[in-house]
Order: sequence, then C-alpha cells, then structure tokens
Amino acid sequence: MRHRTVEELMTRGVVRARPDTPFKELVRLLSENDVTAVPVVDDLGRPMGVVSEADLLRKSADQSDPAGMIPVPNLEAWERAKAEGSRAEELMSAPAVCARPEWNVVEAARLMETQNVKRLPVVDEADRLLGIVSRGDLLRIFLRRDEAIREEIAGDVLRRTMGLGDADVSVDVRDGRVVLGGSVEYKGLIPVIEQLCRGVDGVVSVSGDVVCRTDDARRSAPDT
Repeated sequence: MRHRTVEELMTRGVVRARPDTPFKELVRLLSENDVTAVPVVDDLGRPMGVVSEADLLRKSADQSDPAGMIPVPNLEAWERAKAEGSRAEELMSAPAVCARPEWNVVEAARLMETQNVKRLPVVDEADRLLGIVSRGDLLRIFLRRDEAIREEIAGDVLRRTMGLGDADVSVDVRDGRVVLGGSVEYKGLIPVIEQLCRGVDGVVSVSGDVVCRTDDARRSAPDT
C-alpha cells in the first residue's frame, strides 16, 4: 500500500513572479495563464511567498464606492499594507508554505488544512521551486478507476497485509464506494480491514457485511 506522492500530482513548469513584479503584471500573469495564484521567488528560485487573486482584490476592496453606497472596509494594518502595495513582495502572503515532492497526499492535505491555504509550492532539498500542488490536484485521486482501487485492496490490503484470500473476503468497488463481504477468523480483524481500505487513495466510503468465524471474547475467556 502507498499513497500517491506530491511529485506525481503536482503541476510542473510553474508560472512565477519576482519580488519586484508590478501589480498589473501580476494580474496579467494570472489571467493569461488561467491560474489563481503565483509563487514569488528570489534570485535562487526559492519561494518567498504566494500572490493570489485574493491578495490582489484587496486593492479593489479598499477603493471607495463612487456612489457612496458601500462603506470602505476597516482593514487591519497588514491588510492595509497589501491594499496599498504595488509590487509582488508587498502583496504576497508570506512566508510561503511549501511541500516536498516525496510527501504523500495525506501529508500535503493536512498541511493545507492546518495552514488554511489552497496550494503549496513544492521545493527540493535546496528549497528551490519544483512545482505547485493545489487542492484540485489532491482531489484527483478520487478519479482513480474502480478496478484499480479494487485491485489495490484485494492485493495489497487483503492478500499481502492481512494474509486473506479471495475466498475469505470479497471486494466490490463502484464510484469509489467499497463494499466488502465474506468472513474472517476473528471479529477484531474487521475494523482493521475497514480502516486499511479507507486509507487507499480514491476510496470514498467503506461498507459491507464481513462476519467472524470465531467468537473473540469466548476464545480469550479463561477456563472455569
């Protein structure tokens, strides 16, 4: 069993900006390349921060309404600085929250969640930009074919990890939903199998009717 890595899912050939890239050039980069953010890199190609549409829109939000209908928002000092910025280094969200190419999907997703970011620049051992991985990239694992998921569960989870054969537990996968059937020797194996199946990339849910052939409690009880 293995999760897909960031290197397998990331976008290469990343559109990037320099610290002195002006506001209008940043808007052009986003528009012409159909992206919602660009990393800002230094002279060595190391990410310093990320400029997103949200960062750039603060300038528009800070403008007064000509009709006087909408009040100017009360911005915090850092938000005001961004709204008044004109270059990438003044507009970017920094420092850049980065991932490594060998990370798996779970590690990248957890970092996005804890840091509340939508994308992660991917860097090498010298912190140089290699690519970028987004939430959408991580969600691509749910486009895996049902047959590929079934083969991984049957081969890696059941046969190689749990030592079970096709005659013990059956696997059916439809639209990423795993349905298990059959029987195992002990009841305690059932939640273990289900948990391992949930950890397979592309699995949406796990259900089924696996029963035990032996009563664990009765087997472990002392003789009287």
